[in-house]
Amino acid sequence: MDENIIELKNKINSDNNSILYEIIRDLQAVMNYIKEENILTKLRDVINKMNIFIKENNKNLELIKKDISILNNKLNEQYDGLLINNINNNKELKFRNGKYNGQAVNGLAEGKGIWLGKNGDKYEGEWKLGLAEGKGIKYFKNGDKYEGHFKKDIKDGKGIFYFKNGDRYEGEFKNDKREGKGIYYYNNGDRYEGDYINNKKEGQGIYFYNNGDRKIGNYLKGKPIGKHIKLYNDGDVKVKKY
Repeated sequence: MDENIIELKNKINSDNNSILYEIIRDLQAVMNYIKEENILTKLRDVINKMNIFIKENNKNLELIKKDISILNNKLNEQYDGLLINNINNNKELKFRNGKYNGQAVNGLAEGKGIWLGKNGDKYEGEWKLGLAEGKGIKYFKNGDKYEGHFKKDIKDGKGIFYFKNGDRYEGEFKNDKREGKGIYYYNNGDRYEGDYINNKKEGQGIYFYNNGDRKIGNYLKGKPIGKHIKLYNDGDVKVKKY
């Protein structure tokens, strides 16, 4: 036990902790005078010093925790301030294929802005890390227009695509293509409601004619397959196999 106390004493002494060093010294004194009558007094003194040491160190620990909390808050405030300072609502960024005007962070479009491409395309809407992401409108040079959701610069989610010939598609997009449930309105008044895969009608759908007739059936790669039921406006019903 004496060897352990001496080893602890050497360690504490190397850390230059005078209070704990004094406690170890008193413990050694207790071991040396264990047969003396004042042993209880010695033990009481040692215990009191240990309690003081624990109390003082707990106080220091609370102060350290408080300081860490203050520093953490300061760092967060400085970071938020830096982020805000890096955002400019009127920032202009120029690239080889076009230019961007709007919110930006560290040289990348972030927030809301407008892209003008050298190919004649235009995009206005939300951005993330330099890419169109969120809600926006894209105007194509050929006269087409898309209004809806974007993900990493491409159509993804729900949206409406307006064709320059007057056709319109309303529905789901995935990987820049019509995919999922959608409605296609033709410029002659017809419309199709059903499933799409890879930009084409695929799955079950209903084709509505502008005169009130309807045709129900399945499609594959844009073409009708299997049996289709045609319901005429006058009440007649016919089945056709493709």
